[in-house]
Amino acid sequence: MKKAISILVLIIMITACNSEKKQNSIEGTWRLISAETTEKDSTFSTFNANTKMIKIINDSHFAFLNHDLKNGKDSATAVYFAGGGKYTLKDSIYTENLEYFNNRDWENGKFEFVVKVQNDTLIQKGVEKVEKLGINRIITEKYIREK
Repeated sequence: MKKAISILVLIIMITACNSEKKQNSIEGTWRLISAETTEKDSTFSTFNANTKMIKIINDSHFAFLNHDLKNGKDSATAVYFAGGGKYTLKDSIYTENLEYFNNRDWENGKFEFVVKVQNDTLIQKGVEKVEKLGINRIITEKYIREK
C-alpha cells in the first residue's frame, strides 16, 4: 500500500512539473490582445479590434495569421496577412527569422524580441527594422494563450 501511494505521489509530481513547464513555454497558439508601436518619440496603439491575429509557435517554427472579422466582404476594411519561419529562443531572447510573408520586402528579416510568459499571457517587445522600407520601430505585443 505504501508503495502504491509513493508511486501515485511521484506521478502527481511529474505531471505537475510537466504542466508548469508547458504553461511557461512559448510554444502554443496565441491570440493578439494588444499591440503598441514606438517610432521616434511617439507611442501609439496598433491593435485593431476589427481583426483577429494568432501566432502559432512550435519547437522550431512560428507562424502568424491576421484577418478582418467580416470575411473580407467589406473592401474598405478587408485585411489579410500571414508569415512565418524559424525562430530561436535563448533565455528570454526570442529571434524570428521571417522566411515567408505576403509582403515579400519583409522576407529574410531577422527580428529580435524579449519575451515573457506570465500565466496565459505572452509579452514580446523588440525592434522591427526593414531598411529598404524605411521601417525602424519598437513594438510591444501582448498575446493570450488559446485553449
